[in-house]
Amino acid sequence: MTKKQIAESVEYLKKRGFETPEIGIVLGTGLGQLVDSIEDSIEAHYNHIPYFPLATVEFHTGKLIYGSIEGKKVIVMQGRFHLYEGYDFLDITYPIRVMHQLGIKKLFVSNAAGAINLDFKKGDIMLIEDHINLQGGSPLAFKNVSEFGDRFVDMSEPYDPEMRKKVIAIAERESISLKKGVYASVVGPQLETKAEYRMLKIMGADAVGMSTVPEVIVANHLRLPIVAVSVLTDECDPENLEPVKVEEILRIAGQTEPKMIKLFKELIKEL
Repeated sequence: MTKKQIAESVEYLKKRGFETPEIGIVLGTGLGQLVDSIEDSIEAHYNHIPYFPLATVEFHTGKLIYGSIEGKKVIVMQGRFHLYEGYDFLDITYPIRVMHQLGIKKLFVSNAAGAINLDFKKGDIMLIEDHINLQGGSPLAFKNVSEFGDRFVDMSEPYDPEMRKKVIAIAERESISLKKGVYASVVGPQLETKAEYRMLKIMGADAVGMSTVPEVIVANHLRLPIVAVSVLTDECDPENLEPVKVEEILRIAGQTEPKMIKLFKELIKEL
């Protein structure tokens, strides 16, 4: 990855009309309906953007969408990239760097995750307060990283406290049940074993998924304030573990998504 590559991606998008966005949004598995709220939208498919990876997961559409939500200019990533697709950390986080260069000042991230904390149920939304990186690497571990920012990035508060407070207040006001917890990010694509769920619980994870953490690390590298939520799509109880069906995960994500959209739209309005 070079600055020249990022500049070419940015130039392509600017020519398409992606001008002065304020907020970047990454949509997770089964969480694509937010795009219906975008006014005056312009789309750019990943396979047309120079140096962009391609989304290979069948339920992740691959495009950037620019437009307005609640009067603010946004760029929405409909479809993200994962290690389990064969990409590396630089590929996964490349779009975050491009959105930052386009001018975003805040980043919202969503994902579908499994509930490790047994007080949480499928269909709940969890505000991510902290994370555990179990993906075996870092998107900052490359030779010329210092050209892009500090090599050693502080992660004492990776999720913006001010935006988190606002989300909590919005959830109370809108009567949306909002859990708060720690998200563990694993490689996947296989789901976890009973023993792995027990390990994650001992480690202090409240939810587990296969994304988000690399994007959050890069956002912190770019000093980009970030807020992230997990839509909890299954319950990971090792003592009563049922086989997971992807169709069920997508169904629960779709059912819960309107609440997540409400949180994001109200937060956009308040920023």
